[in-house]
Amino acid sequence: MVSVGLRWTPVALLALALIFPDLGAQAAGDAGVGDPPSVATGDPEAMPRPHARAARTHLPIKLDGVLDEEAWAAAELITGFIQSMPDAGAPATEPTVVRILYDEEHLYIGALMLDSNPQGIIRQYLNQDFETHDDDVFAVTLDTFQDRRNSFMFLINPNGAVKDGQTFDNSRTVNLAWEGVIHIETTIHEEGWTAEVAIPFTTLRYRPSEEEQAWGMNFLRRVRRKNEDSYWAPVDRRNRVHTMAYGGTVSGLSGLPRPRNLTLKPYLKASEASGILKEPADRGGSGDVGLDLKYGVTPRLTLDLTYGTDFSQVEVDQERVNLTRFSLFFPEKRDFFMENSGVFSFGDLSERNYRLGASPRDFTLFHSRRIGLAGGRPVPIMAGGRLTGSAGDLELGLLAMRTESALGLPREDFTVGRLRRSFSSGLQVGGLFASRDGVGDGGGGHNRSYGADINYSVNGTLLLHSYLAATDYPGVKGNNRAARISAAFRDPFWDLSALYREVGDAFDPGLGFVARRGIRHGYGTVGIHPRPRFPGILELNPYLEMHYITDLHSALETREGSMGLGVLFSDGGQLRSQLTDRFEAIGEAFLVAGEGEVPVGRYRFTEASLAYTASAARPLSGQLQLAGGGFFSGTRSSLTLSGDWRPIRYLALGLQAQRNDISLPGKQFTADVMGARVDLAGSRRIFLSSFVQYNTASEEVVTNLRLNFIHAPLSDIFLVFSERRDVEGGRILEREITLKGTKLLSF
Repeated sequence: MVSVGLRWTPVALLALALIFPDLGAQAAGDAGVGDPPSVATGDPEAMPRPHARAARTHLPIKLDGVLDEEAWAAAELITGFIQSMPDAGAPATEPTVVRILYDEEHLYIGALMLDSNPQGIIRQYLNQDFETHDDDVFAVTLDTFQDRRNSFMFLINPNGAVKDGQTFDNSRTVNLAWEGVIHIETTIHEEGWTAEVAIPFTTLRYRPSEEEQAWGMNFLRRVRRKNEDSYWAPVDRRNRVHTMAYGGTVSGLSGLPRPRNLTLKPYLKASEASGILKEPADRGGSGDVGLDLKYGVTPRLTLDLTYGTDFSQVEVDQERVNLTRFSLFFPEKRDFFMENSGVFSFGDLSERNYRLGASPRDFTLFHSRRIGLAGGRPVPIMAGGRLTGSAGDLELGLLAMRTESALGLPREDFTVGRLRRSFSSGLQVGGLFASRDGVGDGGGGHNRSYGADINYSVNGTLLLHSYLAATDYPGVKGNNRAARISAAFRDPFWDLSALYREVGDAFDPGLGFVARRGIRHGYGTVGIHPRPRFPGILELNPYLEMHYITDLHSALETREGSMGLGVLFSDGGQLRSQLTDRFEAIGEAFLVAGEGEVPVGRYRFTEASLAYTASAARPLSGQLQLAGGGFFSGTRSSLTLSGDWRPIRYLALGLQAQRNDISLPGKQFTADVMGARVDLAGSRRIFLSSFVQYNTASEEVVTNLRLNFIHAPLSDIFLVFSERRDVEGGRILEREITLKGTKLLSF
């Protein structure tokens, strides 16, 4: 049963925030327009925030990656980038010059990345949403409402590939599923490389009613061979270009257009399906049509409607071996649910830079994979809608969807509502409601989830988080509540956090995920991040942490005490080591990987792990991890290897393999997963990817091939082949070939 103290935790945190409202205020000042940065202090975030001015132009601009048009000569020069690493607070070693223009349709950004060694420029990718830490990069973030919390983000490499997204709540949530129309041309020359960018105003959201506007903005320059990141508005290396509280300001924007912000995206699909796991009605050829609509109800509120929703182009889940007695968490990959997903986040949240002891893999009140999927297999979605965004300081999300009956499930309605109020002090107070209802005969009843949460961020270093949630469904007996209180502190040196949470034995969110019920969980950690001037080393991270988990009657079930060390090298490589002492009380026997049984009993054993990740700036990179030691009443040794080879920017080869040798009384076995992939890029518009996985635990081979042709902005043609095959019997479990085309229509 949830303790009285936890029930009042959200109220206590709210009272603390109201008594000390200025704790979360942003302390950074503003520099004058064109002022040079302060002398390097070692703390980039203590420097003044820069100003610049955008210039309006009526002259034509030809987008060719060369800033030779007359219009660019009238633009202010933005320079003075400051390193976040390797030498925090020092001027960038390779200068960057940025210019900003705009006309009645586009915002233009011209960036010249001067380089003393142009032959050393790293540009491995052509595909959209490339791995930005592996290439040289120029990035821009646009805080179009100047709220110092949210942004549109565009990261560009010298090939002209782009990774775009939206960020919320000062980098706490990053939505990389968002895509916006953007036009980019780049050139590499004897002075370095140049990016010429045109962003249609229809891609962005802002206040068109304001005649004169100033936007928050920041720019990043990454020189990968030096592992050097530098910023126009300086930030510490633990933060990112989308940490908008530390952004600069760009003024001079006036008379911006009033876009309708309406897009339609219809699709056509033809497919051929077979396999013994396919329902008879789903085998053979079929065709389908559907439509997605997006409308900007207000500058900050977006309506999405979908009919005949289809996700056939989404890559299959990665195979994994489950060596625990708890369910595995699989992340969402479908764009419709990933876009603006941060609005609906509730539960054990992940925070970048913080070691918190629990994450969405432990508990989340709303997990969108519960809609349209059953055991990883698709359930047809008839239609749905979503309204997300904000009105003033109130952030809201509404979602409603209906699925058809399939795979033994009835037709179901799904409803989610989320409200969250943000205060200037860094306080957030919110609530979430989720409902899952069977429809028609044999509907299967209902499942309701409720929750209230409080988050409080103090100067970007101290985080306080608390929630209280409950579920309701027919026949519920027992404790149907979950609660948490936690505090975490992180600055450039210290890393501290403490957590206490409870999950009732009858807590069962029908639209969420819970790995473990009927527990009380305590956690604490202390770590430091010294930045010694050792040759080849940027940062060290020694730490201690402890998990202490009991049942609801305070009987110990799990204890994990760990000590570890992380090393960040100057070339971007990382080394991690950890030693863990574990105690497990097993009240119900379970199978490991479907092979060996762990019987009821009390076990204490020690594990150790060592992992090295090589710098991905080189054509050949990878990760090696070794782990081993005790495993309940036996032993386990594990070897995980992944490698990537990019001999040219048009070709990438990848290999992943994990081997687990497990010994339990009376049983010795292996549990292995292997995978290989090949990615080909004909240009920035046509890509072929293939992925093959083999899981020895399930004796299945999964194959996924996808050809993607981008025939117009945000408009695609996909040809997808997927197959799941039983190795032992040689049977085809599932096979499908799909041809799908989409077209974006803007109004």
